[in-house]
Amino acid sequence: MDGVISHTNPHHSKAFEKVFAKRGLYPTEEEYAAHMYGKNNRYIFTHFLNREISESELNKLEEEKESLFREIYQDIVEPIDGLLPFLEDIYRQEKRIGVATSAPRANMDLIIDRLSIRSKFMSLLASEDVNTHKPDPEVYLRTADNLKVNPEDCLVFEDSASGVQAAINANMKVVGVLSSHHPTELPTCDFYIDNYLDPQMDKIGEILNI
Repeated sequence: MDGVISHTNPHHSKAFEKVFAKRGLYPTEEEYAAHMYGKNNRYIFTHFLNREISESELNKLEEEKESLFREIYQDIVEPIDGLLPFLEDIYRQEKRIGVATSAPRANMDLIIDRLSIRSKFMSLLASEDVNTHKPDPEVYLRTADNLKVNPEDCLVFEDSASGVQAAINANMKVVGVLSSHHPTELPTCDFYIDNYLDPQMDKIGEILNI
């Protein structure tokens, strides 16, 4: 979802900046790109606080940061260029579509409802729905199961290294969405797009027969 449906990463950075500044920490944007984009909150807080985080502390930190993110982002939710007509095209062709995100469900609900796209998805899985996070393939394998399709018949759109690796680990084809990273910063994808208006989208049409 983040970086694939909506370009949220700069706004996540702002929320993390406020949380970490309260604790005397000031990560750079390069550090966020390496250790925040596409990562789950346990990893992020453990990395930047440089210590193990208890479950109760993690819950408090998550609530603080994610509430800030939703407050910052709620009035400026926008889709990545070309997303809405692309979703409409594949939905009209009766393709099975799902969201498989490392984000909390409240974030997912905010974005898909602000964009009015909930009806397009047959599966919606967030961080609360899995036991292990990307690059583990669990969220993608569960999504394939929900969609009642074989993993090898799935095409994943991902913007982060951990997400691309999760899709590869699930034996799925991967489109790298270059909203946050350069291709050299990602595991090898089947191909790459800048957004959903990219000429490379023709290849997706061939794969999905649209």
